[in-house]
Amino acid sequence: MADLGAEVLKIEDTEGGDYARWTPPLVKETSTLFLSLNRNKKSMRLNLKTGKGREIFLKLVKKGDVLVEGFRPGVMKRLGLGYDVLSKINPRLIFCSITGYGQDGPYKDKAGHDINYMGISGALGASGTAGGPPGLPAFQLADIGGGSYAPVVAILAALYNRTKTKKGLYLDTSMMEGALSFMTIHFGKMLSPGNRFERGMEPLSGGVICYNIYQTKDGKYMSLGALEPKFWKNFCLLLGRNDLIGEQFSPYVPDNPFMVQLKEIFKGKTREEWVEFFKGKDVCCEPIYDLNEVPSDPHIVSRGCFFEIHHPSEGRITQVRTPIRFPGYEKMKVKPPPQYGEHTEEVLRGLGYRKKAIRQFKAEGVI
Repeated sequence: MADLGAEVLKIEDTEGGDYARWTPPLVKETSTLFLSLNRNKKSMRLNLKTGKGREIFLKLVKKGDVLVEGFRPGVMKRLGLGYDVLSKINPRLIFCSITGYGQDGPYKDKAGHDINYMGISGALGASGTAGGPPGLPAFQLADIGGGSYAPVVAILAALYNRTKTKKGLYLDTSMMEGALSFMTIHFGKMLSPGNRFERGMEPLSGGVICYNIYQTKDGKYMSLGALEPKFWKNFCLLLGRNDLIGEQFSPYVPDNPFMVQLKEIFKGKTREEWVEFFKGKDVCCEPIYDLNEVPSDPHIVSRGCFFEIHHPSEGRITQVRTPIRFPGYEKMKVKPPPQYGEHTEEVLRGLGYRKKAIRQFKAEGVI
């Protein structure tokens, strides 16, 4: 949201702030994790357990459009900052709670992490090879899907709704349910009569020869995604294997001769030779990169998916660009991730507090 032009103020406590700031590895003083997720934001150190801290917070709420909080259910209410209180101060406020399991239900108070939410949602159990254990993805499906993209969609919809109703909303978003939503296609099949899901045996999870991963001569890999008949036919004709055209959804199992033959075919060339072989052809077959190869891919370079910014203490840091383009986006000023409490005094001055009051807040541990 900050990349899209919103003014985002990150409220951090006075006893260490966001854990992500200090999680190794560090660039110099700050975690790579924090630096990758917090550009274009401001940071304020504020103790919400103090009366004056809550007073400051309520002044911010009165001016704000959206409040995002990630505590367990009930914490904001116990602080005297629940939606019932804040909506009276600012009826236009959109209050979005992001939790592991939601605001109600038997798991609502459970601690959790991405791996747990994926486990409960079925996303983890569905991943991996047939006959093998569940496979752990290298990215945070629940954190990003349920803890980032789903709340953003909800907030943007609430902002649009507010233009018609003139009122805010309370939004209950859950990381587990965010992961669950990614499983819609699989549940659609599994919950229909006479069907069941088998790990590693579904068309989109390694069960067929036309949609799979193949090792190359140099020990690297290619991804084949020839799901539509036209792409599979083109693929077979390019290989000179017209006999495979009718075997598109043949199972990817060791005793299938077509699977064995395809594996041998792919081992006949290096990954780069296959890239050159398929260049300009409509077959949906692309290289699988190691992460350190991604930034140098010519298309990714051309699209400007990575860029550098200067951080006052960390120097030059590389960032992944937000995957949304609009006219003038490239001219928007990018601000580095904030230092711990960097904007506290600036925010207080904006609320009308004078130097003497700010010094008193510091002395009392409010900020």
